[in-house]
Amino acid sequence: MANSRDDVGVRLQQAALGLFRERGYDQTTAAEIAARAGVTERTFFRYFPDKREVLFDGESRLEAALAASIAEAPDGLGALDMLFRAFRSVQSLLEGNRPFSGPRHEIISSTPALHERELAKIAALTDALAEALKARGVPDLQAALAARAGVAAFAHATSCWLEDPSLGLGDRIDLAYRELGELLGRG
Repeated sequence: MANSRDDVGVRLQQAALGLFRERGYDQTTAAEIAARAGVTERTFFRYFPDKREVLFDGESRLEAALAASIAEAPDGLGALDMLFRAFRSVQSLLEGNRPFSGPRHEIISSTPALHERELAKIAALTDALAEALKARGVPDLQAALAARAGVAAFAHATSCWLEDPSLGLGDRIDLAYRELGELLGRG
């Protein structure tokens, strides 16, 4: 069960989504988000260092879950197999968060400053997954290349699913895995 701290964070995120969709990201202030959530601006900043981060709050949990899945992967798997096993392991987390992720994706896609922040977050995730692969004995260059290719394929699959949920997330991840494998097999 969520505690009251979690509830305040969720209320702030929902308030931010609503205001960003109504007024636009640039026209919305942290004070307005806090007011809509029924808290003070000071409380907002206890949860988020700035208004951009209200949209990126779950990134550290996602990174930790993916890294843990790589660490727990069975021996003998290749780097891409470990990565896509990890991506599948967070499928239910992402599906459960779709009501937030869909509007979030729209807002980020239409706001250059947020798109830039998302690219920085993806780069950090890629580096963390490369480190997790190295910890499993994958050579440095292979770990870096696998993480870059794998995260790009995962981001594409997730984005396509958010834009068109007619094909489920698991199917999108599997399709990206097959296509990436085919692409690499042709090299």
